[in-house]
Amino acid sequence: MVLNRINKENLSWAFYDWANSAYATTVLAVFFPLFLNEYWSSGADTTVTTARLGTANSLIGVILMITAPVMGAMSDISDSKKKYLFYTTILGAVFTASLYLVGKGNWIFALTLYAVSSVCFSSGIIFYDSLLNSVAKKDKLNFVSSLGYSLGYLGGGLLLSLNILMTLKPALFGLNSGEEAVKYSFVSVGLWWIIFSIPLFKNVKEEISSKEFENFSNRLKKSILQIIETFKHIKEIKSIYLFLIAYWLYIDGVDTIIRMAMDFGISIRLERNSLITALLLTQFVGFPAALFTGIIFKGKSGARNGIYFTIFIYFLVSIFGALMSTEYHFYILAAAVGLVQGGIQALSRSYFAYIIPKDKAGEFFGFYNMVGKFAVILGPLFIAVTGLTLRNMGYSADMSSRGGILSVSVFFILGGIVFYMSGKDEQEYS
Repeated sequence: MVLNRINKENLSWAFYDWANSAYATTVLAVFFPLFLNEYWSSGADTTVTTARLGTANSLIGVILMITAPVMGAMSDISDSKKKYLFYTTILGAVFTASLYLVGKGNWIFALTLYAVSSVCFSSGIIFYDSLLNSVAKKDKLNFVSSLGYSLGYLGGGLLLSLNILMTLKPALFGLNSGEEAVKYSFVSVGLWWIIFSIPLFKNVKEEISSKEFENFSNRLKKSILQIIETFKHIKEIKSIYLFLIAYWLYIDGVDTIIRMAMDFGISIRLERNSLITALLLTQFVGFPAALFTGIIFKGKSGARNGIYFTIFIYFLVSIFGALMSTEYHFYILAAAVGLVQGGIQALSRSYFAYIIPKDKAGEFFGFYNMVGKFAVILGPLFIAVTGLTLRNMGYSADMSSRGGILSVSVFFILGGIVFYMSGKDEQEYS
């Protein structure tokens, strides 16, 4: 019955999540950190490799912090969201596929391509999200948005499964080695990203306003003014800006775990195939868990309780992660993350809708999305600095890596405290 409510435009929009989630799974979570350790940074101390990846992810976060607000505001005032999404999709896919060309030991070139593709990936989501109101009526917004999340988990998991099979059985695909299979996996992500984006570009109709065409400089100027105006509104409501600070802190921790989990597993010498299997488990557990979250936690109080619960689970993950020593421990952590990863995103979004003025929903949600886009600045940097500091103090590479992952728990502690404070002066708008 629910499926009868989906039209071609809804499904075409949601399939973009299926398309770009391949980058989140195969590249961000698994094969890039894996190959950076084993191939592009071959011979380097694992603590150094972790620091390189952590620093790169932090720099990516800084770039997004500077550019995402402008792009988000421009998507509000522009009739060219699909055009911007097309550019970021093509560039992201091409730079991802180009990782195939990077030779052994050339970690600088690899991180450069990774940084550009990652910025394109995150930037594209801004324009993708801004198209939601064009494809779904108000009574279908939540359902169509959830459909995108669900397809993202499933699509990303399916391609990751294929890529894993390629590395385990390269001869089955006419490849000579696991290394060659990993390189072709990057190419497959680029192709997958482009091919499954076609339905959106073909079937989604963008709402066109009657305003006259404005050149880029005028749109940029208006975007900056809109950012200033939005910031003024948010400062006026204590519960909202405190929630956004809390959200930035705990989502930074969540995204850091997503990006750095594989690198950490490698640094403490867990078996490679077991790590990949565990992360694949996260993907497929996350598919149904994201849908069930809305059933279990209902209303504003339910959303708030659910956020407390998911923050606490992530805090335990960061503690247990620093202590784990076997592949089975990693499986437990992977399942735990899968249960709450989609939930913490969905509940944060729905809770924010309860506490903002509904007549300013677009404006406030634009800022909310910007905060999410420039997460992952401090987390990877904390891991890098903590690990290197402990290493320089004479601790082993293993202990230094464990100290680095333990530092992520700070973000869940601070995020939980600020989130609690945000409820003190909370008000609900009708």
